[in-house]
Amino acid sequence: MLTLFFLLPPLLIFAGCVTEYAPKKTHPNLDTAVSIFKDRCRLAGEKIYKTVDDVEGVFILKIRPVKTDLSDQFELHDPYGRDFRGDFYVRSFLHGAYAVENNRLEKLPADFPPHIAYAFAEAIDAVDGKRYRYTGKVEEPWLTDKSYLKGHKRFVFERSLATGPAPRYGVTYDDISTRFEREHWIAGSSLKVIDLHTNEVIAERIGYLFDSGQGSKIGGRVPWLWAANNSCPSFGSEHAFTAQLDQAAIFVEKVLRPHR
Repeated sequence: MLTLFFLLPPLLIFAGCVTEYAPKKTHPNLDTAVSIFKDRCRLAGEKIYKTVDDVEGVFILKIRPVKTDLSDQFELHDPYGRDFRGDFYVRSFLHGAYAVENNRLEKLPADFPPHIAYAFAEAIDAVDGKRYRYTGKVEEPWLTDKSYLKGHKRFVFERSLATGPAPRYGVTYDDISTRFEREHWIAGSSLKVIDLHTNEVIAERIGYLFDSGQGSKIGGRVPWLWAANNSCPSFGSEHAFTAQLDQAAIFVEKVLRPHR
């Protein structure tokens, strides 16, 4: 486990909160939950203490689990940071994956450069404890196989045992919710970029969301999925869970600028 010792003075601080507080049917605890959530939003935002240019690869210190229960009130699975899961979380950091598999460019701010991502990512396998390097490439199978439509592209994902030094910069996340917050269906999240040579946190995003239905599952409702509609920084106010994917890679790229 990494011990983080100190922070640097921030260069940039971003915060925002767009919410729809009132569900169609109110819950007796809703007003209290809204008040607590608004208070937590004062702590939310992005703090970038340092940026680094020409980064070729990143170390994924914690891979998001394949299975989580988005209806469990107290499971600390970081619902604000919900993203791709398992190996798909790693591949979201790789050059080519976003361009081939994702056309929802509205997730990027208007003034943000194209999502380039990295030549490789590394992570420790939880089963064998070994470090692996993940790479990917874009293929155009239609050039040799005419059963594919012209212009068809696919992203090919590869994993091999890592050799040599690990990447200098790591990415990790934590669920920072307290029991009190979870009792009101509020969840907190921390996403950090760390210089592994110095143990410095060079950037951090804090986020909160809350379920305005207070755990209601009526009509097949999934509480933590719909909680994304009430988030800060905001994912949006309607079907906002669709904007959560790629969030980690997009934030990290603001800090660790990929080698072109």
